[in-house]
Amino acid sequence: MNRFVPNILCADVDGTARFYERLMGMHRHYDSDWFVILSHTGMEGLEFGLLQRDHDIVPAEVRSRPAGMMITFVVADCDAVHAIASELGTSVIEPPTDMPYGQRRMLLRDPEGTVLDVSSLIARR
Repeated sequence: MNRFVPNILCADVDGTARFYERLMGMHRHYDSDWFVILSHTGMEGLEFGLLQRDHDIVPAEVRSRPAGMMITFVVADCDAVHAIASELGTSVIEPPTDMPYGQRRMLLRDPEGTVLDVSSLIARR
């Protein structure tokens, strides 16, 4: 494999890009009116695409809202990301919760309805 780029289909590419820039500290690697690629400093090779849902290259049969998947972001501090999500008015499905497998996790929805699993390691005592 040479490259892996998950793409979220968006009604508002710019607004969704701003959401990920603020929530996850990502920045625009490529920017057009119908397609944005986000990346993150210190994570060489990471590309996260946002694609205009109704653009001509997107077949009509795949333009519906996302379902049946979660995108996981492992971060240093789940609670800090939760605070940003709250400031942004993000739909939180499950607030930060300590999980039995050693992570603190929250579930939320991005502006397009994609479910995000934001997790951080629980400090060992």
